[in-house]
Amino acid sequence: MKVDVKNFDGQTVEEIELRNDVFGIEPNTAVMHQALVRQQANARLGTHKTKSRGEIKATTAKWYRQKGTGRARHGARTAPIFVGGGVAHGPKPRDYTQKMPRKMRRLALRSALSVKAAAKEIIVLDELTFEDFKTIEALDLLDNLEVEGSSVIILLPEHNENVEKSVRNLTDVKTLHANYLNIRDLLGSDFIIMPKEALPVIEGFLAQE
Repeated sequence: MKVDVKNFDGQTVEEIELRNDVFGIEPNTAVMHQALVRQQANARLGTHKTKSRGEIKATTAKWYRQKGTGRARHGARTAPIFVGGGVAHGPKPRDYTQKMPRKMRRLALRSALSVKAAAKEIIVLDELTFEDFKTIEALDLLDNLEVEGSSVIILLPEHNENVEKSVRNLTDVKTLHANYLNIRDLLGSDFIIMPKEALPVIEGFLAQE
């Protein structure tokens, strides 16, 4: 698959070939969905907790006598139907972690990248360097690439302080190291911007043998 390489001004300077086994496969939507659900589940802390009626600190004495009041019979104020009582069948701490084979996780990433590439939502730059960390430079880049106002992920081959600090004040733009590529960020963004140097990093761990 061939894509245009653009410069900072948004002009096409060359054309490069993307690996078809990474950016041009038939997307497996079922695996993509499973990988997304797994990542979201693994992000949950699972620390939610409510007290049952046996854990409420209150007197255990019978609230009022069994008969003769005309009211329903109750044994304690800690019953779930009373304010301040326990919670029936409430959440308890649990582990939401889901496991998924590495081959399936990588297939999900290749599928998501192929979807983005087919929709022309992957923008490759000849280079991505800022002289200083200024938000205005990042805004100029987005405007030149005609993606301003969209949700954008900028993939970096390595740590780049100027780029990372320039976009951190932008609501819909985030930077991500290429070797930390994940399904949630891929599917949650409208466009992916990356310099050419990030391609070998991505293809290095996603290319099929």
